[in-house]
Order: sequence, then structure tokens, then C-alpha cells
Amino acid sequence: MKILITGGAGFIGSAVVRLAVSRGHAVVNLDALTYAACLENVASVANSPLYTFEQIDIRHRVALDQAFAKHQPDLVMHLAAESHVDRSIDGPGDFIETNVIGTFHMLEAACSYWIQRDKPTDFRFHHISTDEVFGSLPSNPDVMFTEDTPYDPRSPYSASKASSDHLVRAWHETYGLPVVLTNCSNNYGPFHFPEKLVPVIILNAIAGKPLPIYGKGDNIRDWLYVEDHADALLLVVEKGELGRSYNIGGENERTNLELVKTLCAILDRLQPKKGGGSYADQIAFVTDRPGHDARYAIDASRIRKELGWRPTVTVEEGLEHTVQWYLDNEEWWRPLQSRQGVGQRLGVKA
Repeated sequence: MKILITGGAGFIGSAVVRLAVSRGHAVVNLDALTYAACLENVASVANSPLYTFEQIDIRHRVALDQAFAKHQPDLVMHLAAESHVDRSIDGPGDFIETNVIGTFHMLEAACSYWIQRDKPTDFRFHHISTDEVFGSLPSNPDVMFTEDTPYDPRSPYSASKASSDHLVRAWHETYGLPVVLTNCSNNYGPFHFPEKLVPVIILNAIAGKPLPIYGKGDNIRDWLYVEDHADALLLVVEKGELGRSYNIGGENERTNLELVKTLCAILDRLQPKKGGGSYADQIAFVTDRPGHDARYAIDASRIRKELGWRPTVTVEEGLEHTVQWYLDNEEWWRPLQSRQGVGQRLGVKA
């Protein structure tokens, strides 16, 4: 089975690439190698005969058509996207161009390829999205996002992903393109680009810098270990019901402040501060992000009941492994800190 994966040099995409190759799938990785991409993320499989890389921007239709014709994939997993909410506030144009227009071109290329091959019944287009399309939840733990929750995006990023979800459903209903969709909660783990909360906290802590927390730190997220997510994505693309969407969550709700304190406690054990004290002493509350959603929580009962999947890694286990990975892999993250915008406060345009 050959899988074409877009965004396979990114954080989640590279986890899917590594897992797919390890399971014996042939993988074609399409990535434009924009600022958050890193080919070192897939270095462990780069020399495998099952792996092929193509530097392609999903906004370029001709290049996509050529890639489909050349590689003739059985499955498509579309992960390529601009994904940082703060950057979307400062520069929404890139998010519309990549997440909306790029997804349109992917759908057109995939649909054309599928039709040219006489609509094979085993072909699938899997669109990977986010729980942020659903908006914000109240603090009531009994209220969670389901696959039927109405869309209510609050940021340029989530609006662009909501738009792409609607396009995928439209291509299924109008043209019959065989699709599946997934919406996931917050991912974390090794190879996470150092502009997101978990790596920012780890790297700022060991550098002796403030640990910035928006507002009061009471925003709640459901944390999903990236390798658990990759496992769920491969399951959905192979066995999910066509035209159906599946929510993928970690079953690990934490406030941002709780998460940061957990990271600090792990660091206190694994790499104690030379001058004594706790890394938690570096916590600094900063002005909140515009439109910051209060809570995300995933009801993952559909994928659990229909496909038998559930997360295997608790947030404490996953964070411990993640912290140790960053401590052991400075040669990976150090060069990335010089990339545009990393280490700067973004999302203040509003």
C-alpha cells in the first residue's frame, strides 16, 4: 500500500511518516519545507526503500498532478497546513492560501487522479484537522466536542481549517470523492517545533528565561501524545467509514498552568537548576491572546466504539518522555530557534 502524505516534514506529519514506514507502507512525503518543516524529523526513515520525498507546495496544482501521476498512491493523508494560532493573528493570509486554497488544489488533484483511474474502490483521501474548528467550551466537564458539534471557529487559523473541512465534505458529496476526516486535540511530543507551548516551556526553562503563560493560565486543553495520534490516523485512513469524521483526543484535560507546573516538576527531577529552587519560579503571566478559547475537550467515543482505538499514553508519561527527548536532542532544536518568529511574542496584531 502506498500512502501520499502532505506535510510529512512537520510535527504530526513526520510522526505519521515514521510509523507508516515502520509498518511496511510505502510513503511519499510531499512538503514545501516552509519555516516549521524539518527533514531531520524523518531522518530515521530517509534511507528506507519505502520512503520518497518530494518538495512540493500544495498551492501548486501542476506539481500536485505530476506527483499523483508519478507515484500513483493508494491513499492520501493531507496534513500540510499552517497551524500556529498566534501567527494566524499577525498574518492570516498565509493560512488562507495554504489551508483553504492548498486544500482545494489537493482535492482537485486527488479527484482528477481518482477519476482517471476509473474510481478505484480502495482509494481514500484523509483530511486531518483540529478541534479548534468547534470553538470554545464551558468549564462543565460533561460538555465535550463530538463529531456533531456545530462549527464555531474563533481565530484565523481555526476558520481556515473549518473552511478546509467543509471543502472536503463538499468534494465527497458533490463528486463522490472517497474521504474520511479527523479532528484532533492538542498534540505534543518529540520533534514539536519550538514555538508551541510545551517546547517553549522546556527550552525557556533550561535557558533560565521566563515561562510565559497567557492570562491566568486557566485555559483548558486536551493533550494528545503525537505517536498515539499517528496510530489513530493510520487506523482511520485504512478502516474509517467513508464520508465520516472521527474526533481523536488524548483523554488528558489540563489547564495551561497545570501543564506548565507538571513540566517544571519533571525538569526539577531530570535536570535540577544549578542554583537550586524550582523551574516553576520562572513562570510569568502575560497578556492573553486575542480570542483565546477557554476550553477544548474531545469526546472520542466514536473512534473507540467503531474502530477500537483509544490513547495509550497519559499526559504525565508523555511529558516525561518529551522533556527527556528535548534534553537529549539539542542538536535538533538549537538551529530551529533562529528561524523567523521563534522566541518572539506573536499574535499581538489585534
